[in-house]
Amino acid sequence: MRPKRAEYKDPHIDVVPLIDCILVLLIFFMVTTTFAKDAELQIERPGAKSAGPANSKALRVYIDRALQIYIDESPVRPWMVQSRVRDAIGGAGEKTVLVVTDRRVPAEKLVEVVDQCRLAGAKDVGVVTDAEGG
Repeated sequence: MRPKRAEYKDPHIDVVPLIDCILVLLIFFMVTTTFAKDAELQIERPGAKSAGPANSKALRVYIDRALQIYIDESPVRPWMVQSRVRDAIGGAGEKTVLVVTDRRVPAEKLVEVVDQCRLAGAKDVGVVTDAEGG
């Protein structure tokens, strides 16, 4: 008579289903989250009653109260706007540019920047308002 050997039980916890659930949740939150945000400039946007939602993938050109121009948060001289916009949208399939401006910026400066963006090859150029910026 031999004594019975205790069966060895593997204390293994299967975490694969847990990892699968976490990855599904991560993908869900990545798809449903909007990452577009404006630069940290002090800009008071103009209002418009006919404003629609802004494209989050568009190139953003900023004009602040001091009439300084920024392209994707980096300062740009006025005479360099056209070349910088052309470089930024060069390989993009969607050539949309949004101009984020302060309400105190003269119309002449806004038109100058919009014109430079169009000359750079931007297909659609829009001005961001209060309703679009959120």
